[in-house]
Amino acid sequence: MNMSTINAWLTLYGLRLLGAILILVIGIWVSKLLTGLLRKLLNSRQVDPTLVGFCANLAYGALVVFVVIAALNQIGFQTTSMIAVIGAAGLAVGFALQGSLANFAAGVLMVLFKPFKTGDFIEGASIAGTVEEIKIFSTQLKTPDNKTVIVPNNALLGGNIINYSTKGTRRMDLVISVSYGDDIRKVKQVLLDIIAAEERFLKDPAPVVALLEMADSSLNFAFRPWVNGSDYWPTYFDTLETIKTRFDKEGISIPFPQQDVHLIQAADKPAA
Repeated sequence: MNMSTINAWLTLYGLRLLGAILILVIGIWVSKLLTGLLRKLLNSRQVDPTLVGFCANLAYGALVVFVVIAALNQIGFQTTSMIAVIGAAGLAVGFALQGSLANFAAGVLMVLFKPFKTGDFIEGASIAGTVEEIKIFSTQLKTPDNKTVIVPNNALLGGNIINYSTKGTRRMDLVISVSYGDDIRKVKQVLLDIIAAEERFLKDPAPVVALLEMADSSLNFAFRPWVNGSDYWPTYFDTLETIKTRFDKEGISIPFPQQDVHLIQAADKPAA
C-alpha cells in the first residue's frame, strides 16, 4: 500500500469519522434542547412531576439512540441489522412487560384526566381508602383501619372509581325499622326532630324522611340527611346512637324478624 493510497483512505474515513463525531456532539446537544422544551411544556400544563421526569428521560433516550445510529451509519457501519435487532428486542420486552406498560398507560391517563387527587377518599378495585400517592405504575391508598394498600393503576382505572371527596358533601342513607303497631306520623316527627337537633346536618339539600317499605316484619323508613364529607362517619355513629335512645324514650319499638307459625292438629284415625 503506497502513501497516496493511505492518504486517500485517511482522507475518506477521517472525514467520515469527523462527520460522525459532529453528528454525536450536535445530536446530543439538540436532544438535550428538545428534552428541556418538553419539560417546560409539560410543567406549563401542570403535569405530575413524576410523569414529567419519566417522559423527558424516555424522549432523551430515544433521541440519543437515533443520534448514535446516525453516527454509526456515517462511518459506514451497517445499521439496518442493528435496527432490526433493536426492534425485535423491543417487541420481546413489550410482550414481557405488557402488564407494566398497561399500568404505566393507566398512570399517565390518571395524571392527565385526574379522576382523583392526593387526599381524596375513593373506592376502586374493591378497595376503599384515602389516596396517599399517585405513582406511574401504582397508586398508594390508606384504608380507614390504617393499612397501606398498593393498587396497580390498570386495575384501578379498569373499573368504576367512586370518589367521595369530589363534591364535598355526602348523603347519609339509613333505613330505620319500626313495628307495625307504632304511629308512623310520630316516628316521622321524631326522626325529623333528630335531624333538626344535629348541627352537622345540612339544611340544603333538604333532608328526606319517608316511609320506604312495608316489609314482612317492620315498617321501614328512609332517613336521608346531608352532611359534609369530613363529618360523615362521626355523624353517622352519633346518629345511630341518638335514634336508639330517642326511640326508647318515645316508646317506639325496633322489631326483630318474626314469623307466625300455625299448627294444625290432624284428626285421630279410628282404630282398626
